This record gives sequence, C-alpha cells and structure tokens, in this order.
Amino acid sequence: MELINQKTNTALRTDNQLLVIAHLSQLLTYVTGFGGLIVPLFIWLTSKDSVAGMDEHGKAIVNFQLSMLLFTILSIPAILLFGLGILSLIFIGIIVFILPIVNAVKAGNGERPSYFMTIRFVS
Repeated sequence: MELINQKTNTALRTDNQLLVIAHLSQLLTYVTGFGGLIVPLFIWLTSKDSVAGMDEHGKAIVNFQLSMLLFTILSIPAILLFGLGILSLIFIGIIVFILPIVNAVKAGNGERPSYFMTIRFVS
C-alpha cells in the first residue's frame, strides 16, 4: 500500500531576520494605515511551516494587531466620556509603536515574543 501526501520529516530553518521583519512590518500601520496587519499575516501564513518560531511569533503579532484594532474601535465612543477615549488612543498609539520594536529585538536574540494587553483570537 502506498502512502499519499506523506509528510517528510524536514528540519525547520532558523531565520531570526525574517522574525524581526515580521515584527517591524507592523509599523507599516503608520505609513499605510492597514499594512501593519496584512503584511505580518502574509509573512506568517507563508512561512509558518518552514521557519522555526514563526508560528508562535506570527500568532502573537496577529493577536496583538487585532486586539489593538478592537481597543481603538472601543476608544472612539469613549471620547464622549470625559475624554477618556483620547487618553486611551494616545496610549494605544504609543504601545503600537514601541512593542513591535521591543519584540523585534527579542526575536533577533531568539527569545519568545511578549505582547501584553493581547486577546488570544488565534491560538
């Protein structure tokens, strides 16, 4: 009997530079407005089976971007509540800029990503 679609036991390649690029591509949000979710999602989906650690980093990036999008949408009506929405939008803007850079450095050093305030949409 012949096995069809037998998965060969290939070793995953280590590519920390691609992990760094995936994290830093989130900063495209400041340039295009939407590229910070689409580009890392594309990188994750195309290389999660071939690069070691890409599945973990990609899930963390997508969960972080979706969480920040949700928090931004929830902050807009909160502007009417004593301006709390404005403060949360400023906080989100700072976090969305700093955390990808911090996690890109961690990815370059081979460490696990750590995004706080993240809802696990993709597990």
